[in-house]
Amino acid sequence: MNNPRTNINTLGIPLGAAKGKSRQPYLQIKDVSKVYPTKNGPFTVLDGVNLDVAQGDFICVIGHSGCGKSTLLNMVSGFSTPTSGQVTLEGKTITKPGPDRMVVFQNYALLPWRTAFENIYMAVDAVYPNKPTAEKRAIVRDHLAMVGLGDAMDKKPPQLSGGMRQRVSIARALAIRPKVLILDEPFGALDAITKEELQEELLKIWNENRCTVLMITHDIDEALFLSDKLVMMTNGPHAKIGEVMDISFPRPRDRARIMEDPEYYKLRNYALDFLFNRYAHDDVG
Repeated sequence: MNNPRTNINTLGIPLGAAKGKSRQPYLQIKDVSKVYPTKNGPFTVLDGVNLDVAQGDFICVIGHSGCGKSTLLNMVSGFSTPTSGQVTLEGKTITKPGPDRMVVFQNYALLPWRTAFENIYMAVDAVYPNKPTAEKRAIVRDHLAMVGLGDAMDKKPPQLSGGMRQRVSIARALAIRPKVLILDEPFGALDAITKEELQEELLKIWNENRCTVLMITHDIDEALFLSDKLVMMTNGPHAKIGEVMDISFPRPRDRARIMEDPEYYKLRNYALDFLFNRYAHDDVG
């Protein structure tokens, strides 16, 4: 199927190559493979992954369970290192976690005995220990206000809804001004209404800050609404990037307007065909 609007890059062509960009990519995943030893021999999760990401891009990664999405993002965050190949940010190889790459998990990862304010302040204090206390507290307050939680700063996570907890997690990640924001299915556990609200909030914040975003999702509609490019993974083991789809809807985006656009359904059907026909999951039962 030829898509008239999107730039579908076939396997092995890194993001941006079709546009003839010659400058060094901001974030580069080059010939990356990840192999784990097992009692039955080596198990290859990822095999020869190439991806170039421009500064400020919003990238969504989609694929079936077991295709190595989280493994890939773990290598960008520095929680894991490639068996072969390398991941670089601004030309420097990523070998460990750092404040230039912040992760927001599906399960919030907040300290339940700390208030929303304290959860964020701890991160800001760790990254900027020499900033005056008043300045650090102002950063926390500003970011809580940014996600609409200025009035809830003294509440602890058990006193907050799931959506509010995820807002705290996003505020904490953005408060230290990371170069790359890594989102691992951040809205996967939320109800549909809260999910859409947070998608809108995330886009609003991203439009203001334009940090580079890598986000795992299982939701095609979410990916089409949020991202500049949709990275579609083949099935594991030996998973690769199958195709990269350009999402060219203008920004700022209006959900209702996008969903009225016939191109939206062309893109959606193309992604569905990739996932459920060309790379249908082999698991049964």
